[in-house]
Amino acid sequence: MDFSAATKRLRASLGPGVVRTDGKSRAAASFDSSKIPFSPRAVVFPRGTSDIAEVLKLANRRRVPVTVRGRGTSLTGSAAPVRGGWVVDLSGLDAIRIDGQSGLAHVQAGAVVARIQAAAGRKGWFYPPDPASKKYCTIGGNIACNAGGMHGGKYGVTRDFVLALKGFLPTGEWVQWGTPTRKFSAGFNLRDLWIGSEGMLGIVTDATLRLLPEPAERWTLLVSFRTEPEAFRAALALFALRVQPAICEFLDRYSVDCAERATGKLVFRGQGGRPVVLIELAGGAADVREQRALTLKWARRHGLAHRAARTRAEAEALWEVRRSCSGAMFKLGDSKLNEDVVVPMGKYAQFARFLEGLRRESGLPIPTFGHLGDGNLHVNIMYHRAVPSECRAAERAVTRLMRTVVGLGGAISGEHGIGLAKTPFLRFQHSPAAIRAMRAVKRALDPRGILNPGKMFDVFRVWEHRRLEVSLPWDHK
Repeated sequence: MDFSAATKRLRASLGPGVVRTDGKSRAAASFDSSKIPFSPRAVVFPRGTSDIAEVLKLANRRRVPVTVRGRGTSLTGSAAPVRGGWVVDLSGLDAIRIDGQSGLAHVQAGAVVARIQAAAGRKGWFYPPDPASKKYCTIGGNIACNAGGMHGGKYGVTRDFVLALKGFLPTGEWVQWGTPTRKFSAGFNLRDLWIGSEGMLGIVTDATLRLLPEPAERWTLLVSFRTEPEAFRAALALFALRVQPAICEFLDRYSVDCAERATGKLVFRGQGGRPVVLIELAGGAADVREQRALTLKWARRHGLAHRAARTRAEAEALWEVRRSCSGAMFKLGDSKLNEDVVVPMGKYAQFARFLEGLRRESGLPIPTFGHLGDGNLHVNIMYHRAVPSECRAAERAVTRLMRTVVGLGGAISGEHGIGLAKTPFLRFQHSPAAIRAMRAVKRALDPRGILNPGKMFDVFRVWEHRRLEVSLPWDHK
């Protein structure tokens, strides 16, 4: 479909500084961290909500596809404009206001998560959700995919902190879901329907977030184990003691090796590639002291070796190794299928054995790390794009991974969403009736199907599409 006339009208209405059609702007908005490019007709940088309303109303009349983006950190293609049309870039709407009295953050969709956390911290408050890309990703994108991060096991994910949303239906009509209060029960809860909908049901412009008091004390411990199943079983033993770490991160031996090579820092001298669990306790001084004693006793009983951070700087150095994992994997291949599956806690050891078998069967490196507190594990299937046999092996491996996770009672995504990359596997997770219900919701809110079309329900085969050879700033963080 030719959208030239509609684009010219939009540009004439909002101005060339708002509606950009030059090659550089379109190229920058053509892909996200999935690095699968689709060229849009124009990129819109709205000055405020009235611009967004005008874009959507015209798009509905002319049936122009609209894709919303922040900083483009999505790993599944959620922000890639697969049907072309217009991209609405909300990164410029980035205001943050902390209500220190009520413990609330009032933020615009383009606000970067790390900046929200810093602003809250300056007033003694804490916003826990912390994706690995928090220095770059925006709160609008976090809401769109219900992002989590390392704090998810104790504190929860984005959905657990959103009190209210403002924005637009795909028709261009303004709506508000919820109020900036701690309780709300007046009508259907469409706020939570928007959270995790990947920009397919509306455009979020503003959010009110619930904050927690800043923890008085933090304590970090690194523990190594002989094998991955032992590490998983040990984590379950820790949880059985009713210890609830603020963070409980698992790195298999392959992830440790990649991270050490990438950072030049040895996690455990002389351990020679052991899986590790990295723990942080946080809370009141008395609570941390009590749980620290239990955790040290647990580490001596179950671990091969352990080391506590003596200072906050030393703790941050350990977390730097963990945060480097995703980018460090490219030492094993030039391409990866980055999966964020969720495994029931009781199936941890079984899943570890499955992964070892999958490595042998596929012949591919499959380093795995993730959040043991909520079962969200990042399985990285590494391969070389120029080697057809490895591409086929990666395709078979990811399909088997998804079937196995669902068979164990888990989920095919914990925080990345479906986007384009996971569309072949949605049918593993949901029945035909469930998918029909989702499609019905989409039709009800977006009758002309303009908002982020081509995602989630339409099967997209990632490995058949060319990926860009670009390095993004968050790839190696």
